[in-house]
Amino acid sequence: MNKILITAVLAMCLLGCKAKQEKQTVQLLPGEIQTHFNFDLQGHRGARGLYPENSLVAFEKAIELGVNTLELDVVVTKDIQILVSHDPFFNHIICLDSLGNTINKEDELNLNIYQTTFLQVQQYDCGSITHSQFSEQTNSTISKPLLLDVIAQSELLSDQKINYNIEIKSTPEGDNKYHPTPQVFVDLFIKTIQGRIPMERLTIQSFDFRVLRYIHQAYPDYKLATLVYKDSVKTNLDALGFNPDIYSPEHTLLTAEVVAELQAKGMKVIPWTINEVSRMKTVLGWGVDGIITDYPDRGLLFKK
Repeated sequence: MNKILITAVLAMCLLGCKAKQEKQTVQLLPGEIQTHFNFDLQGHRGARGLYPENSLVAFEKAIELGVNTLELDVVVTKDIQILVSHDPFFNHIICLDSLGNTINKEDELNLNIYQTTFLQVQQYDCGSITHSQFSEQTNSTISKPLLLDVIAQSELLSDQKINYNIEIKSTPEGDNKYHPTPQVFVDLFIKTIQGRIPMERLTIQSFDFRVLRYIHQAYPDYKLATLVYKDSVKTNLDALGFNPDIYSPEHTLLTAEVVAELQAKGMKVIPWTINEVSRMKTVLGWGVDGIITDYPDRGLLFKK
């Protein structure tokens, strides 16, 4: 009996030591960190660096880690349901087809989610493939979830109610091919989430300025984030036609001066997608209001 107890205690110690070492390894990646900030930590597509993107398990992990906000994307199925997916098709990089076979890159655009019912969507595995850019990912057989299922799980898991930053995925070229027109898409989205997410915990974001302009006119009480990947602040805001609540650029577009300029205009600044710890420290030092990252565990190193 004593030998068994001793063995068990040793095993627990070894596991604890290993976990401590792994934690220290993560903490020591950028060197010693002494500065911490108050900011909105957003888990990109849940926690894409750790689990398959936009999956229930990725959102669960992000909440477990302690993010403030779940960042995710939505598209529309053939049977007019809001599905959580970055692409309006089954991307060959992360998905296997309905028969479990790999998807050729030249074929993926034909696997159109807008022409696929949710029941059919569930036959595609978008979690088993090891993503070449995310070596830390834990993979398993996963299908794309409905937005309502993500909300239901997140509201159940989150002790302190989680925020949502939801991107409506659309382009002018994709209208009525890969998704509805902006007005139809937005109306369907609002109808889906009304009564399920309090308005104060929701931000709607998009690269498609048509979507943002329609929400600004038809649903003015909702918070909006403008996603941009090029051009100056002036060029983008002139094209949009109004100042959104949040300006959300690709992080390389930012400088300390740009952050100050945007905040002086009354906008929050939340850049995407920052995965390097050293870059997080730099951008947070400029006073951004939040960061979007595939690795929320790294972002936690800077949270007060």
